Amino acid sequence: MATSAVPGAMAALLEILRAADGLTGVDVIDGPPVDDVATSDFLAVGWSGSDEQGVESAQDFNAAGARTRDEDFTIGCVIDVWSGDDAFATVRGRAFDLLGVVEEAIRATGPNPEAPTLNGAVLWAHLTRASLRQSFTDQGARVALGFTVSCHARI
Repeated sequence: MATSAVPGAMAALLEILRAADGLTGVDVIDGPPVDDVATSDFLAVGWSGSDEQGVESAQDFNAAGARTRDEDFTIGCVIDVWSGDDAFATVRGRAFDLLGVVEEAIRATGPNPEAPTLNGAVLWAHLTRASLRQSFTDQGARVALGFTVSCHARI
């Protein structure tokens, strides 16, 4: 019996996002970057771009008898976009366009009816929160768009 659905959900989310057509050219990474990303766009799963938790989880018994448990958790993610110039509108727009791709990738569609379950890893998952950070660096305008994917699983 699994102790948590988190590892499977994160692996499925990474697989779905790496296969998403609209994220071509964006590095989809597991956790914080380990390479130089000063001049590239990336999407990190399990890292919010700060020292906050990558995942927060809570469990409770599903029903009397304590045979199964429900687990609710949020996966912190961040989209980081760089432009090389000082136009925040351009990078901000791109970050929100990429967030739209993420939302569409985990929403049920005709060709992918299992998307909201992260391919069976959870009962449901959806995009629930976002926060925008803008900064100007020596490489130009940068936008970090943190977001959470909230999940509900039965374990």
